[in-house]
Amino acid sequence: MKRIGMLTSGGDCQALNAAMRGVVKSLWYTLGGDQVEIYGFNNGYRGLIYHDYRKFEFRDFSGILTRGGTILGTSRTPFKTIREPDENGLDKVAAMKQTYYNLNLDCLVVLGGNGTHKTAHLLSQEGLNIITLPKTIDNDLYGTDMTFGFQSAVDIAVDCIDCIHTTASSHGRVFIVEVMGHKVGWLTLNAGIAGGADIILIPEIPYDTDKIVDAINLRVKRGSTFTILAVAEGAMSKEKAKMSKKELKEYMEKTKYPSVSYELADELQKRTGQEIRVTVPGHTQRGGTPCAYDRVFASRLGAEAGALIMKGEYGFMVGYKNREIVKVPLDDVAGKLKYVSPDATIIKEAKLLGISFGDE
Repeated sequence: MKRIGMLTSGGDCQALNAAMRGVVKSLWYTLGGDQVEIYGFNNGYRGLIYHDYRKFEFRDFSGILTRGGTILGTSRTPFKTIREPDENGLDKVAAMKQTYYNLNLDCLVVLGGNGTHKTAHLLSQEGLNIITLPKTIDNDLYGTDMTFGFQSAVDIAVDCIDCIHTTASSHGRVFIVEVMGHKVGWLTLNAGIAGGADIILIPEIPYDTDKIVDAINLRVKRGSTFTILAVAEGAMSKEKAKMSKKELKEYMEKTKYPSVSYELADELQKRTGQEIRVTVPGHTQRGGTPCAYDRVFASRLGAEAGALIMKGEYGFMVGYKNREIVKVPLDDVAGKLKYVSPDATIIKEAKLLGISFGDE
């Protein structure tokens, strides 16, 4: 008998349900339904901390391949406070371990992003059998070339940029489309290229406003009546990139702008004389039905997680490297981000296409 716990933590995204379904189906069809028990923890690590869980039947995982969000619910439990007692003095780590042992679990499967993996790694170091699956629309998890949810989010952001193109060209305006991504620009980069953006601004490449103005004016000179900017929510100017964390925090607390896109729009309108509009697709990028790629990808990851459980191999994230599903030690994943290198070939190729990154 295999007793498996599962939880989804952090921001939601497409294909979480598909991944859990992959885990369950691989175990069920290999071991037999009478040899598997599945316990789902509600709302991420909170469910594990406060003994809030459900025992699932196989039928509960039927019909969820195409369903967005997560049937378990999710929440954010910051890693930086995981060792701090809760408001009632409860030791959160000890409580999670107690829940695990009370249910006599063989393994805990954790689906999440960077912060989630830090806590998963901690629990692994504390002696629990842990397997993780890489979930995030940002595609910023270290140790894997791809995360599920990313391609679906790219598709949604591209749809938004596609729609903006027609109204931008009709009115001869400059449009800024703000794409999710506070620290890493993979989503904005891919959506910008696929959507035909003229300027792409990502956190890893601080921008010079003068260069953006030059790029817009050059398009006008060449006869273009509109310009599309794909801007990551974490993009920043070269001036802000030089600030300390404290200085930047103080600046953000004082600014009147809700995000970098609105501040940039105001400045560009003054300097170019063109009408500037901002569109923020926001959480639509996390929602809706997973695309076909993510359904397949998440199902493969889930199936491989099931295979690791059956072999008793724990302490790994199931990742994707060089077009193959691989197991990656949690030691190599936790606490690391996969950034876009300014020297990456995809950046060089985008520049060959005439895309400006506001840096030259």
